[in-house]
Amino acid sequence: MPELKQIDIHKARELLAEGKVNVVDIRDPGSYAQGHIPSAVHLSDDNVNDFIQKTDKETPLIICCYHGNSSQGASVYFANQGFKESYSLIGGYAAWASLAE
Repeated sequence: MPELKQIDIHKARELLAEGKVNVVDIRDPGSYAQGHIPSAVHLSDDNVNDFIQKTDKETPLIICCYHGNSSQGASVYFANQGFKESYSLIGGYAAWASLAE
């Protein structure tokens, strides 16, 4: 079973700036609409299988939730689906947004 990997917002920003990462947001649609990490794809039960099938599993994946809790299980789930580097964003979108202020 893959181990949980986590990434802090500073390293996540570096990877985003380099364009070397995919970001998914697993929060509810309303929260995503109010604000999200640039280039983040909103995932729900409706589109997660399509995302898994069509996304390059060699590219690092960062999973964002509200506070970094739900994304931990999701990170392991994506690793089990074949993603080579699947990270839970420490602190979630709350941490990301606090840095942007």
